Amino acid sequence: MSDGVVNGSGLNSVPAPGKQTVASAFLDLRNDGWTAQYLPDLMEKEAEVFGNRTISGFLAQVGAEEAMSADQVIWSEQGRLHLSAAGVINADGGAAVGAGQVTTTDTTHAVRVGDNVLLNRTGVGTLRCYVTAVAADGSTYDCVPYTQTKMDSSETGDITFTDGAVLGFVFGSEYKKGQEGRGDSIQPEFKSFTNKPVILKDLYEVSGSDASQIGWVEVSGEDGQNGYLWYLKAAGDTVSRFTDYCEMMCIEGELSTDDAADAAPATEALLGARSGTQGLFSAVKERGNSIDGLSSDSATDTLAAFDLILAEFDRQGSIEENMMFLNRACALNVDDMLADQNGGTWSGGGSTSWGVFDNDEDMALNLGFSGFRRGSYDFYKTDWKYLNDASTRGGFAEADAEYVGIMVPAGVSSVYDQNLGKNLKRPFLHVRYRASQTESRKMKTWVTGSVGATTSSLDAMEVHHLSERCLVTQGANNFMLLTY
Repeated sequence: MSDGVVNGSGLNSVPAPGKQTVASAFLDLRNDGWTAQYLPDLMEKEAEVFGNRTISGFLAQVGAEEAMSADQVIWSEQGRLHLSAAGVINADGGAAVGAGQVTTTDTTHAVRVGDNVLLNRTGVGTLRCYVTAVAADGSTYDCVPYTQTKMDSSETGDITFTDGAVLGFVFGSEYKKGQEGRGDSIQPEFKSFTNKPVILKDLYEVSGSDASQIGWVEVSGEDGQNGYLWYLKAAGDTVSRFTDYCEMMCIEGELSTDDAADAAPATEALLGARSGTQGLFSAVKERGNSIDGLSSDSATDTLAAFDLILAEFDRQGSIEENMMFLNRACALNVDDMLADQNGGTWSGGGSTSWGVFDNDEDMALNLGFSGFRRGSYDFYKTDWKYLNDASTRGGFAEADAEYVGIMVPAGVSSVYDQNLGKNLKRPFLHVRYRASQTESRKMKTWVTGSVGATTSSLDAMEVHHLSERCLVTQGANNFMLLTY
């Protein structure tokens, strides 16, 4: 069994974007062979040993971008139409004969006098009950069962409700002839969320002398740019790196628990600009769902984890189509699970059925599944470079990976935008950036110095990059974080 990949000692795996006057970065044209008897064979093309190094693109696939003019974005999300109410029951504590009393854990429940509730006592069973009284503050409600004389009945065939935790929901109501109707109404619930943008900056600088020098190596950038002027290569790398920073901030951002602006002056100076913004991982961890079963190497365990995901999605009312962005190990686990369902195994005994592949063995051997359907849900799977790249989360040890993927719902959600004052349909993920009619801070670039258009006495060219943005994660209950 392999002990893993062993890297060579000379592997250029550490990025060095800064200015470093070290020997390894210096090309000695005299001593490296230019004055030798034979002219060396100079390889003009820069070797792209890491392939495409950019990791951005995730939000472009699943989200959208919108302008904002305020210092924060506020949105509201509707509550559930049918609400369950958890509580603790005193099986003989109600005022009416045989009634039990439920002490609720949430006083904003929708239980009212005259309601029919279905109560579940874990490990005991369920009873359909009639609500006889509700406390003015909503802290308790009394109910009597329909099918037995009292909650804690010990009669043969009855369900004996012992004191303890219960979960109930309203499934209807009942009134006598001529009886007055409801005395109060249910107000729809909604929750309001907010996020604020952060300002990101970067800088590229080259001296005036170097800006006029032609390089000897043909270079190419991540976006297809190429040429012989080495400083353009560095400028292109700066843009690509800054673009990645803008996306990674929207993924990894965290809100500060103690805002520097509210701190004492001495503390504020130490904290600097630390205020933060809530990124995708933080939002889903706080308001969404997570599961760790997909990190298992067992196909059976992975399938069992998917069934738990489906059950949770049913409870959350999630939409049918979901995108899975996975790291390499998790993607292979899902492939193993799907291959196992086809009757085959990756190693050892067992046979593979080609039936679902129209008996085409070559097609069946392509076991890199990109999508599948389980229950009433469709899942589309893709690799997420951010979780694989050695210079980002892919460089962490497996046990420290924290996240192996995320499930993102495909489609749009309807929310009330408090800034615009109306309901809007938007993707579940979208980026908000600061902008007005005269100024856009989505991705701002400007040049200063003495090179080109002279703007200062500095004998250099400085290229400044700035963005002010945040991520809005709507309906986080529809998301699923896949943890290690």
